Amino acid sequence: MARTALVAAAALALAGNSAAAATAAQSDAAGLTHPTRAAAAPDVRRACARPSHPGTMACMALIRASVRQHSQAFFGHRAPTGDGYGPANLQNAYKLPSLTAGAGQTVAVIDAYDDPTAASDLAAYRKAWGQPACDSSTSAGCLTKVNQNGKTSPLPAAAGTTGWATEESLDVDMVSAICPNCHILLVEAKSASTPNLGTGVNSAVSLGAGFIANSYGGSETSGELSYDKSYYQHAGVAVVASGGDSGSADSYPAASQYVTSAGGTTLTKAASTPRGWTETPWGGTGSGCSAYEPQPSWQKGFDTGCGKRADNDVAADADPTTGVAVYDTYDQSGWLELGGTSVSCPIITAVYALAGTPAAGTYPASYPYLNPAGLFDLSPGSNPYYAPVGLGSPDGTSSFTG
Repeated sequence: MARTALVAAAALALAGNSAAAATAAQSDAAGLTHPTRAAAAPDVRRACARPSHPGTMACMALIRASVRQHSQAFFGHRAPTGDGYGPANLQNAYKLPSLTAGAGQTVAVIDAYDDPTAASDLAAYRKAWGQPACDSSTSAGCLTKVNQNGKTSPLPAAAGTTGWATEESLDVDMVSAICPNCHILLVEAKSASTPNLGTGVNSAVSLGAGFIANSYGGSETSGELSYDKSYYQHAGVAVVASGGDSGSADSYPAASQYVTSAGGTTLTKAASTPRGWTETPWGGTGSGCSAYEPQPSWQKGFDTGCGKRADNDVAADADPTTGVAVYDTYDQSGWLELGGTSVSCPIITAVYALAGTPAAGTYPASYPYLNPAGLFDLSPGSNPYYAPVGLGSPDGTSSFTG
């Protein structure tokens, strides 16, 4: 289905893409190899149109248009191949206790409009990758949909051609990939305005979600400090937002001093390395110094290059050329490959859930700064902080607990 606007060519000609393509076909006995890549950068398009004016948010999902989409019937009873990384890949790359942790936790994802097939598509995703079906007695692996006010009805209008349903599929699939034992709360706002999405955040907190993914963003505005207090300042809750996909530019709400800003990486299988993967900063990631947000106390001991809030804090896979497999039958044709910081945001949110309930009265954005040793250092220089990736990507969960 057609979508507006191609990603700028400059954002696609990123350092390391050719190397990633050259090494991506390597395989190992565990079957964790990424599908073979073309040598040239693929064409990539945004799922959602860019925001038309301040106060309107856009989802950050990027679609690899050069990767053919397939129905599950095409693969029969097998997991998809050629459509990006699956749960085992991501769990292995970030050394996560996904099979043993996360029980009893609720992860919320905040999006705009209704995805009518979200529940059935998630069930198909889990079945394809061998994850257990929804356990109604514990809510593990189950999806609950509510509107921005936290009610199961009425749900907002269907997403139609806005692209938000693709974003919702990506969000719930990535939470499931990282934390298959978690309960997923999909909060659907009636529009993509900051107040409506922010109201969804508040409702998620009121419903008991301890971890909240916001895979959207827009430009910073002079009124954002008010938005912080109204919607994103939740002590004891891990609120995460996409760092953006526009290169050297800050995005809100990722710029909020109370939010963990998720940057992006290029993640490539490399059997020759001790980790089994290579990971480098993805140049398309939005990052920089906030124009309005004060510097959080936990950043003061780090050379961020900013007198105010610096983005990002941590990172995970986001490069569309090393993207993830997502299942969406509403406005896509089944299996497709997606990238963007809409990938890294729910990944990081679910890692927080694996790490356990945040300490009361704390802001989990501070946790990686208090214990950076539990992160893979992705900085290209001697300074451990590098804006596109912050302090690095998850090496287990120790940097995500307070």
